[in-house]
Amino acid sequence: MATILHIDVSAQAIDRSISRKLSARFMETWMAKRPGDTVIRRDIGQKPPGFISAKWIEACFTPEGQRSPELDEALMESDELIGELEVANIVVLGTPMYNYGMPAALKAWVDSVVRIDKTFSFDLARGDYPLEPILGGKTLVALTSKGEFGFSTGGIRAHMNFLDGHIDAVAHYLGLVSRYFVHSEYQEFKGDRHKRSRDAAEKATVELAKKLIIETPEEDVFA
Repeated sequence: MATILHIDVSAQAIDRSISRKLSARFMETWMAKRPGDTVIRRDIGQKPPGFISAKWIEACFTPEGQRSPELDEALMESDELIGELEVANIVVLGTPMYNYGMPAALKAWVDSVVRIDKTFSFDLARGDYPLEPILGGKTLVALTSKGEFGFSTGGIRAHMNFLDGHIDAVAHYLGLVSRYFVHSEYQEFKGDRHKRSRDAAEKATVELAKKLIIETPEEDVFA
């Protein structure tokens, strides 16, 4: 079996969230063909991770076995989130763009799982690129919704898109080697352009799910 980590980020319920509808469509398509696969559900829009703190940072840089119970407690949520990521073959991420970047809930998740000696290693002997991912071989499916339009390369708002590039950069350090993005735009404008964009995103989501079903081994290589 394959294992999918399904993450939703929108603060809205599914009836008002395009990114949630897209991620649900991906999962429906997948499970119709692969009902035996494992799904780990993480709704950080409804239950955001905590922000990192001075205690959290202290715990990260204290060797395991030397931490106090208080420091161990500070990393409990991070350990849980990283554990979900470690066993996943595919991460399906449904997220809106908020104020041209990541929603705070997604940034909190990222800060909790990008962790030294857990998801990346650090060695100054590597020169100007001391960070290297520990995990690998995973796939990211990022399904995004944006209120405006023109955020793709060459678009009129490409310079304002701080969501996609951030996701792509962070994905490297989480072992998400293959990355696919599907976007829905024009939400604030409504009308025909929004409907066309939304319909195209749904079609692309279904086609991507079918493609990855074929390409993903049925055995869980991370078990």
